[in-house]
Amino acid sequence: MLMVPREGEGDLERHYGQGGEQARLQAGAGRLEFARTKEIILRHLPPGAEQVADIGGGPGAYSLWLASLGYKVAHRDIVGLHVEQLRACLGFASSISTAVADARDLDLPSQSVDAALLLGPLYHLQQRSERLQALAEAGRVLRPGGVAFVTAISRWSARVDGLLAARIYESWPQALGMIDQVEKTGVLPPLFPGSFTGYAHRPEQLRQEVEESGFACRALLAVEGPAVLFSDLEARLDDERGRSVLLDSLRATEAVPELLGATSHLLAVVERPR
Repeated sequence: MLMVPREGEGDLERHYGQGGEQARLQAGAGRLEFARTKEIILRHLPPGAEQVADIGGGPGAYSLWLASLGYKVAHRDIVGLHVEQLRACLGFASSISTAVADARDLDLPSQSVDAALLLGPLYHLQQRSERLQALAEAGRVLRPGGVAFVTAISRWSARVDGLLAARIYESWPQALGMIDQVEKTGVLPPLFPGSFTGYAHRPEQLRQEVEESGFACRALLAVEGPAVLFSDLEARLDDERGRSVLLDSLRATEAVPELLGATSHLLAVVERPR
């Protein structure tokens, strides 16, 4: 099926075409996001799972990690550069297959995987109908009882990450005039050509969308919590005791309803009914 270009798709290509996503999870808040997302996935992967779909998997950081654990991974991403970057990392024999594909219209067979990762598509689909379409596709490729991991950007991440942590208003003062509209609509407009753009969810909105798509929501979790505000985040992650305290605290508060929105990313762990 030929998909109609989504709103903001040109901005997506300009942003990811710069190649910066490949290193994003290796430092700072991205490093914490990677560590926390991996531990949540390991906690909830179905016993005996073998096949995993990494939908909208970017340059393949999670695909490579899952393959290193023995899983067979079908990696799909809409950005051609990301597929090329992953292919450059693959050895002669690999348990990863990768191709360019749209999360709304996957080339994968129905009921072909035990788990699915959607760690990016929802925050690049501004229209609710398109998000539901991507979720329905994930449900289609999952076997009954399979688990999907669905990430969304928190509605308040622009204020917490952008204004408070990164102080982006110092370089782009216009951000101060945009924040109220962002928090009202969820739409994250580009600050400059090639900057990030996307969509941000409220916690209950994410829950409603996955449940409307036919999934049972096992857990709705805050990934980074307030830790993105720490100016010494790298040092804490490098220190054994500091890392332990940090991760233990995030685990202890990850599902507290009053704190769910105070994070960069929300992660819904959902199951396809048997």
